[in-house]
Amino acid sequence: MKRRKKDSKVRVRFNITNVTGMNRGSREELLGSSQEALRNSHNDLRQVYERPLTKEEKTFLLHADRGDYVTVKRLIEQFTPQPDILDINCVDPLNRSALIAAIENENIELIKLLLTSGIKVKDALLHAIKEEYVEAVELLLQWEEDNHVPGEPYSWESVDPSSATFTPDITPLILAAHRNHYEILKILLDRGATLPVPHDVKCGCDECVKSSNEDSLRHSQARINAYRALSSPSLIALSSADPLLTAFQLSWELGRLSRMETEFRVEYKALRQQCQEFATSLLDHTRTSKELEIMLNYNPWDVDCWEPGERQTLGRLKLAIKYKQKMFVAHPNVQQLLGAIWYEGLPGFKRKNIVGQCIQVAKLGVMFPVYCTIYMLAPNSEYGRFMKKPFVKFICHSSSYMLFLTLLSLASQRADYLVLEWSGITWLQELVDHWKERERGSLPSIIEFSVIIYIASLIWAEIRSLWTGGITEYISDLWNIVDFITNVFYIAWISLRFSSWYIVQRDNNNGMDPWYAREQWDSYDPMLLSEGAFAAGMIFSFLKLVHIFSINPYLGPLQVSLGRMILDILKFFFVYMLVLFAFGCGLNQLMWYYAELEKNKCYHLPNGIPDFDNQERACTIWRRYANLFETSQSLFWASFGLVDLTTFELTGIKSFTRFWALLTFGSYSVINIIVLLNMLIAMMSNSYQIISERSDTEWKFARSNLWMSYFEDGDTVPPPFNIIPTPKHFMCWMKRCFSNRDRGSIINKSREKARQEHEAVMRVLVRRYVTAEQRARDEVGVTEDDVMEIRQDISTLRYELIDILHNNGMKTPRVSMQDATVAGKKGKVMERRILKDFHIGIVEGIIKDVISKENKPKDVFSQIAKAIVRRGSTDSKKRDWNALVRTNTARKDPIGTTAEAETRRSRQSLRAHILENMASRTIDPQKLLEYNPHLAAVSPCTRVAYAKFMRSKIKSDFNEREKQGRRLSEFSLEDEVFEAPKKRESCRRCSTRSFRSRTPIPETSDDEGLDENEIQVEADVEDKVSEGGSEQTRPLKSSSQEPSEPSTPAFDPADGSRLPPPAEFQSTDHVITIEPDTPTKTLCMTEEEDTNLQKPITPTPSVHSQSEQILSASSLEAQYKTMTTEPPSVVVTPEVSEPAKSPRKPPPAPRSARVTPAPSPTPSYGRDRGKSTVTGKIVSGWL
Repeated sequence: MKRRKKDSKVRVRFNITNVTGMNRGSREELLGSSQEALRNSHNDLRQVYERPLTKEEKTFLLHADRGDYVTVKRLIEQFTPQPDILDINCVDPLNRSALIAAIENENIELIKLLLTSGIKVKDALLHAIKEEYVEAVELLLQWEEDNHVPGEPYSWESVDPSSATFTPDITPLILAAHRNHYEILKILLDRGATLPVPHDVKCGCDECVKSSNEDSLRHSQARINAYRALSSPSLIALSSADPLLTAFQLSWELGRLSRMETEFRVEYKALRQQCQEFATSLLDHTRTSKELEIMLNYNPWDVDCWEPGERQTLGRLKLAIKYKQKMFVAHPNVQQLLGAIWYEGLPGFKRKNIVGQCIQVAKLGVMFPVYCTIYMLAPNSEYGRFMKKPFVKFICHSSSYMLFLTLLSLASQRADYLVLEWSGITWLQELVDHWKERERGSLPSIIEFSVIIYIASLIWAEIRSLWTGGITEYISDLWNIVDFITNVFYIAWISLRFSSWYIVQRDNNNGMDPWYAREQWDSYDPMLLSEGAFAAGMIFSFLKLVHIFSINPYLGPLQVSLGRMILDILKFFFVYMLVLFAFGCGLNQLMWYYAELEKNKCYHLPNGIPDFDNQERACTIWRRYANLFETSQSLFWASFGLVDLTTFELTGIKSFTRFWALLTFGSYSVINIIVLLNMLIAMMSNSYQIISERSDTEWKFARSNLWMSYFEDGDTVPPPFNIIPTPKHFMCWMKRCFSNRDRGSIINKSREKARQEHEAVMRVLVRRYVTAEQRARDEVGVTEDDVMEIRQDISTLRYELIDILHNNGMKTPRVSMQDATVAGKKGKVMERRILKDFHIGIVEGIIKDVISKENKPKDVFSQIAKAIVRRGSTDSKKRDWNALVRTNTARKDPIGTTAEAETRRSRQSLRAHILENMASRTIDPQKLLEYNPHLAAVSPCTRVAYAKFMRSKIKSDFNEREKQGRRLSEFSLEDEVFEAPKKRESCRRCSTRSFRSRTPIPETSDDEGLDENEIQVEADVEDKVSEGGSEQTRPLKSSSQEPSEPSTPAFDPADGSRLPPPAEFQSTDHVITIEPDTPTKTLCMTEEEDTNLQKPITPTPSVHSQSEQILSASSLEAQYKTMTTEPPSVVVTPEVSEPAKSPRKPPPAPRSARVTPAPSPTPSYGRDRGKSTVTGKIVSGWL
């Protein structure tokens, strides 16, 4: 065996020697055939083909890396006709081309030269983004725009995956988001670049199934890369209208993914932490209380929105608590605001010493029945309003609960019996004795009746809480679970007491004596069971006091640590119960027979009475191992040292059985006491260490959660006063029944005002955040990149000086590749590798493939089996995920175009001109022609009339664009930043959407977003001018000027528009009814119609129908001539054209129609006001 290994080593060495001794031609031929063999292989993993570099290519790469512009240019010009000698696309040992080397060295002149020379760009754009070289990014984006052929892959997409630096799922926008580079992200978003949100982790569409089957690792890593981009703070700040809400929801989504994809839990948790830090960093830039209040009180779903000066609702802070944003809630600014609200109504309380605070709290606690009574009778009085203060409400509720615990203590000690006995009165003593004789089935005492009233009021409070918040929010709080268990025990106590009273009364009516001594009761008598339930409920009630400790800064962190340790104890008991059950079964199998002998020895008296006088030991130890339950109990108490070895000395036990039982018991003691118990101690110590490191954050979050429960309106009076009906309840019921329900416009105005204030504050905060981040980047000290850039500049200057001196006839030294340069250690290593023909790869594998030329046989049977499995799995799918994906098909554009932003700015300036000159009637008709080229065939008067009729639409579009542009226009002096799209559908729809992720809570309200099947189609109407009986039909003018190729669905992040594939519309005739400021109807489409919208419609000649619409120029002109100060409505009836009398022209060329979300903040239910967009259902491919 050793000899065989040695021979193989010799053969390998011989093969390598032969390759080294080959000449260049034979070596190239050898590697060329290897390349062809690798390309013909069907394996996914292929070795990267590495061709030896010629001397000229080495010179070319070295001078490109040094920044020698002149030499590189001369080599390109010299060897352009000879690509076999110098291939400008050659790469160095690290697979870097000359273009990538110029990008890494930030040599823009050399980059322009190489692009002009026709070098293959490949993934140079991604490298420029990685190096954060903004000038190169702009240059390469322009090159992509000029040279990209629609329908073909981009340059970085056409790179061979085996030699690519980046994975195929990396796009320029994703990489820029990974680098968190604000400027590059802004450039890409301004161009209209889109970022598709990954499909849901449970998605079953064909794309996800195929990707997961082909490469599950790449499928998961692609999702991680997408979410890593989505969690970029710069991308959230640029693309989201509400960055705070986006950060909350994305953090919740990442937490869900970390639980579902446990293999990448660390990565998802790191991204979740990044989102939380971004949301918290926005709080650092709040400077006034007003900014903080507007930020924390905004809630787009509230009916009555908060306004400054009113009672604070803290809607956004409630959402932060719901999403477990502990860092955000524990921020000092938030805590300061909560503290001010908490101690409202008690000025100077925090400045008092501990004695003064205790005295004031005691006064409030003693007076709580008086305050509750006053509030119930006069809630709007001075004391009634004082009762609604959060801290006063907390003291009253706590005092009421302490009174309830006092009653429980008195009931457990039978205080009513003790008081009567201590009185010393004879007849009272006889009464007590009579009660004791009839204790079974007795009615509750006065104290127990008080406890029952308290329990009823507590249960009513829990029902109100469940009704208000819902079952999901109720069970999310563990203290609600504790209250539920406590109430269950109390209800069981009341029910069993009633059952016992009923049984006693029944037996008494039947002539039986139901009252006898307690020791003669049945083991499961309802009275005994009720006492057990009452004891359990009492324990939970007293433990509820721990919840109140979270207010205290000393006991609060201890309470949080205790809660974390309880979870560790539950995890430990899962393993412990398994060990206990296993050893219990083993010991019971060994000892059951001998335990039975001890039982018979104990119960040898007649009537089965145990003989405790003579057989005390037998009557004690027989239970230890009688059955599995008793054996498990014995092992449990043995953990605390309460079971000794004498219990194994049973009657008739054999020596081997005793030895084996003791060995089993010893093994259990070692495993349980030494291993498991110490493991529990270590777990609890670790949990306490983790909590202690962030104890302040955990405690402040728990305290804030408790504070927020007392900030809410309602539940002002504590139990048992809450079950008493009050006049306030009656007035509220009357108000709900007879209040004016027509408040829609008022609510909408309030919501719009709150939204504008919130957007203004968020714009300021994001601007401060971005400015601070940019300054932090600029203030970074000198790095290695700065040193390398200086070296590159020196090297470039050297070669330029040599070239200038040489061109002026001076004698200059000839620089060779071996000359020393100013390059650093890394540069010298790279030059050595280039000169020495260093290659990264395995030579042995290539040579074996070339020499043997043996292709592996194809496994036909495995391929057939895979095909059958795929077919079966596809046919078995019941849920059509592909239909869900197709409902939102739209165009995806990873880099966008420059014309996109220019077109928006041009149309916005035209809208501004029209609105400014509308009142003075100085509108330039030529400007109107630029706004709508279809008006060229009509007179100037008609154009002005058209502008007046379309004023409401132009104004709404102008305001919407201005609102989007103002959001981030302060961050740049050159370009306008447009608002990102709002979330339209949940992530479960498995489609390419906006930048926001799906969360359990809807991101936008009904009044701010679109429903799944609601869109508004905006297009210019087709102009049709009748001249002498002949009709001239103009093509439909789309909002987008350039047709686009159909591809993956996407949303345009610049203006929120949904970009569909080009739809070819069939020409028809409509006569449009035009009324100034006429409300339009919104197109509501079903999923089937939405899907049909994405399908291109083949243009076919058709007969004009009665339902078709055109813009009648003659009607517009006549209306304009008769126009007064208040233009009347112009209604043009539909024209009926006969097919035989009107020759038809072929339909116009197809143009792409833009589908955009409705700009109105309210849902599209026909309530849009002042719009002039042409809307309607899609019928036969026509809008």
